[in-house]
Amino acid sequence: MYLYHYFDKRSGSFHSITALPPEQRNLILAKIKSERPDSMCAKRDPEYIEKRINCEAILREKFLEKGGIVEIPSPHYMVVEHSPWLSTWYEEGDFLKISIDEFDVRKISFTYGDSMPTFSPKVNDGKEYRWQVYTYEEILQIIKKYGLPQDWNDDGAYVPERYIEAHVWTDDPISKLR
Repeated sequence: MYLYHYFDKRSGSFHSITALPPEQRNLILAKIKSERPDSMCAKRDPEYIEKRINCEAILREKFLEKGGIVEIPSPHYMVVEHSPWLSTWYEEGDFLKISIDEFDVRKISFTYGDSMPTFSPKVNDGKEYRWQVYTYEEILQIIKKYGLPQDWNDDGAYVPERYIEAHVWTDDPISKLR
């Protein structure tokens, strides 16, 4: 299994807006909207940062309940295997591909689909993976059952799941890749 991280070449890899001090978050989002209007990130609503912070709190809590190890307050975001759709998000897009073997999997949580709709009260379709955080061993079972979303829903016809999101709760080995 490989984990992918997509980013804009001008910003570099593994930068999370929620890892910034609160006073910088909205300034960075405004700068993205101004300088990169065609990027997916520029289309985020004004409440995005607050929603993302709340989502991260849920991810952290549920992962800790399962015995996961959390070393940093805001995770590094990656996805399981290549997502053609995510590769289009950035005006000057690039990606890093890292084998899961490079990580301590006890420090990675997963959601089947993006974590924001996974924990959204607006998504009420009764699917078993809603409101769920998975460990590595658990996500392997879910993949066996449902496959990779990008294989059956890359075009978003069966929204919202288009990829499996991985939340890396450590700087290892990411600090070597920045």
